[in-house]
Amino acid sequence: MESSIECISSIDGMDEDEISHPHPFSLFSSPKPSHNNINNNNLNGGVINPATSVHELLECPVCTNSMYPPIHQLVALTSTLLLQCHNGHTLCSTCKVRVHNRCPTCRQELGDIRCLALEKVAESLELPCKYFSLGCPEIFPYYSKLKHEALCNFRPYNCPYAGSECSVVGDIPYLVTHLRDDHKVDMHSGCTFNHRYVKSNPRDVENATWMLTYFCLHFEAFQLGMAPVYMAFLRFMGDEMDARNYSYSLEVGGNGRKLIWEGTPRSIRDSHRKVRDSHDGLVIQRNMALFFSGGERKELKLRVTGRIWKEQQSPDGACIPNVCS
Repeated sequence: MESSIECISSIDGMDEDEISHPHPFSLFSSPKPSHNNINNNNLNGGVINPATSVHELLECPVCTNSMYPPIHQLVALTSTLLLQCHNGHTLCSTCKVRVHNRCPTCRQELGDIRCLALEKVAESLELPCKYFSLGCPEIFPYYSKLKHEALCNFRPYNCPYAGSECSVVGDIPYLVTHLRDDHKVDMHSGCTFNHRYVKSNPRDVENATWMLTYFCLHFEAFQLGMAPVYMAFLRFMGDEMDARNYSYSLEVGGNGRKLIWEGTPRSIRDSHRKVRDSHDGLVIQRNMALFFSGGERKELKLRVTGRIWKEQQSPDGACIPNVCS
């Protein structure tokens, strides 16, 4: 018998304003053109008016990244030295090994000569975030920029597909299209879901991803210590702060039995592996899953159902679930 994963969508009447456009910074409703698969060259652009030539001087000729002097903190992004050869050509310390200690411009041997003058010039600069073209309006001192960019709310998202390690990045509308067209993920609308997970060989590891509006529902198989388990959980296509506005309930079962989980969806900023390893979802052991499947416990037949709702604040500040009809 072949393995199959069947999806049965239940569509209901959650207010579209509540779930279809959940982002305050208009990722979904902005009139600006969608930024498709984000190109690093575009991200390194931005408007750097009078400092353009200085900024080019601070660009490593090998990796084209900005060069940074040592900063006394354990942050890998800011640990790059500015080095120069005897002819004055600059190079970041990360690329020094890559060019076999030879200047890529004049081929002279590199020493450990730091370009202190250029480091001082860098201290005087203020530059826009490299995600300026994606909407970030912030401007930072040269040495503070990297720390911000690592956490910038406008930075592109990684593909949330759990079936493989996908390297695609982009904004939310682009990733939704990418999931549908490239990963063939089943897309459904509404705020309830109803899926069947069927495996003829329950020992085969096959992760499933379903889309519900701007949420990813995952069902994964992995080892928890010595025990083989399955885990179902939900991730929100957006940032953590927005994800906290929602709650969800989840039921996994069959044969008249089920387990129930209720929680808050995680953001896709957290990888599916990170969420899985934190056990932030419904975990069911394989033996129990096979018992739920009935029969001779040789085939896995589970139904994954649940609903999503948005929390609302009452006048006295208490949370009131906006339950779907």
